[in-house]
Amino acid sequence: MRILVIGDTHLYWDRPGYLSFCADLRDEYDVDTVVHIGDVVDQHAISFHNKEPGCPGPMDEYYRTLEAVQRWVKEFPKVTVTLGNHDKRVVRKAKSVDIPEEIYLKPYKEVWQTPEWDWVEDIILDDIYFYHGDGQGGKYPAYNAVGKMLMSVCMGHNHSAAGVKPLVNPMKRIWAIDTGAGCNDVALNMVYSSKNKRRSVMSAVVIIDGHPYLEVMPCSRGEKYHDSNF
Repeated sequence: MRILVIGDTHLYWDRPGYLSFCADLRDEYDVDTVVHIGDVVDQHAISFHNKEPGCPGPMDEYYRTLEAVQRWVKEFPKVTVTLGNHDKRVVRKAKSVDIPEEIYLKPYKEVWQTPEWDWVEDIILDDIYFYHGDGQGGKYPAYNAVGKMLMSVCMGHNHSAAGVKPLVNPMKRIWAIDTGAGCNDVALNMVYSSKNKRRSVMSAVVIIDGHPYLEVMPCSRGEKYHDSNF
């Protein structure tokens, strides 16, 4: 398999050049499978946490986000999404007031008009475990998950973590890879993290026949994917 893994986008608050970057990786590596590692959307307005006053309300944010999702659908018609904690904010809020998801809430693909996107908790492809990464932390979050899954792991969630760590014994070789992210650290929805010294790594992952490669997006001033070019 030739897999492209898209990092956390937190639409509609994604980095301006990230969609083009991911599309270029797809074409360069001739991938046949696309995975979004989760937190496709941000849903800041319905968070349990304090809201940033300058951010739009729930209805306005939804329509802006839907428009952004459709830009991604146009470029990537078929995607498997491993659900992130932000994707599930509506479900979590509903459960907090005893509303059953199965009865009262629409499926993700209907809410975001993504008929060929499969929204799943996790998935195994090519003997690799893909999931968003809720509950994992530390310096090497995916590496910590490998110890629990006992197989290669690709995950997101931790925006400042990106890279590959191999694990080898006499019998087999496996690895852990943190995807990085495609969200915009200076957007209003990210104000809560503005004091963090570590910033999001703008990157995506390509996995060719089971071998992982981290691709960092060249987005500094003067580089191809700098904000000023979009």
